[in-house]
Amino acid sequence: MSDAARALLPPLRLLRRPVMLGGLGGLLALAFVAALAVGAMPIPPGEVLRVLFGLDADSQSRAVVLGLRLPRAVLAVVVGAGLGMSGAALQGLFRNPLADPGLIGISGGAALGAVAVIVFGHVFAALMPMVAGPYLLPLAAFLGGLAATFATERIAHSRGVAATGMLLLAGIAINAMAGAAMGVLIFMSDDRQLRDITFWTMGSLARGGWSGVLMAAPFVLVAVIAMYRAARALDALLLGEREALHLGVPVERLKRIVMVAAALAVGASVAVSGIIAFVGIVVPHLVRMAAGPDHRIVLPGAALLGATLLLVADSIARIVVVPAELPIGLVTSLIGSPFFLWLLMRRKAGA
Repeated sequence: MSDAARALLPPLRLLRRPVMLGGLGGLLALAFVAALAVGAMPIPPGEVLRVLFGLDADSQSRAVVLGLRLPRAVLAVVVGAGLGMSGAALQGLFRNPLADPGLIGISGGAALGAVAVIVFGHVFAALMPMVAGPYLLPLAAFLGGLAATFATERIAHSRGVAATGMLLLAGIAINAMAGAAMGVLIFMSDDRQLRDITFWTMGSLARGGWSGVLMAAPFVLVAVIAMYRAARALDALLLGEREALHLGVPVERLKRIVMVAAALAVGASVAVSGIIAFVGIVVPHLVRMAAGPDHRIVLPGAALLGATLLLVADSIARIVVVPAELPIGLVTSLIGSPFFLWLLMRRKAGA
């Protein structure tokens, strides 16, 4: 390599982060406008922009964009960003590109809480009338995700240390227990409850609205900030836990911060949208393939790309079977499962 090329490397490295994140931000903006334009009633992108900027626009288009599609698109951004960054942070924590927020029991615990409310909602409403109503299911899902995360962390702890391998094994056990409990609840449910459980576990943004945005956004924002502040520590952890400790990284504290932040983001997201699979696996891996392992790029990049992916998936879900719509979890599974199989085959070939 020539001296001139070596001299250019530091400035190019400095430019990589703004260029990468700026490109993902532009992609998100395009997906956001497209999500407001497509649907049972197509609206030209120019008309969408006139509505968003308060310019003269058709009254029907304004009602559809502002009343129906805008809150749904904002909710997709919140949920996608939370799931994408949580997956990236957990993959960095476990040093495993196949790690997923569901791996440590977050999604399983949240799903169990929601299913319990669907089946025994009348009992909860009688015992806790102050939280009855539309907020009961999201609250139960959120608390279930948090409880599963803390249970995983406590089980894995031994002599003040939680080994990464034990965290993974504890997460598998918690997921298995949550799945078994959900199976019992599903067996006890009637036809209406079974239909509600089926649609909720497939994931949807249709029922969120502005109330869902207001419910999820504060938790996701706090979690995103906490995970991004751990970016440098996650970079050091890539060298190994012992090496990170020698570099002054409080590894046990880092594990708690990342796990609790992921529980906040995923629990709040699952609470308002149901279970949406594969975003936490696919998105961080794509960002790492393009930008490398630097978590100062990977974490915000995963948030931006996760939001974009969920906007695209929701747009597809709304137009494939018009006037009905597919559950968004089916769309993300159709996108993510082939990619996950490709990852497994790639790791097998490299082994």
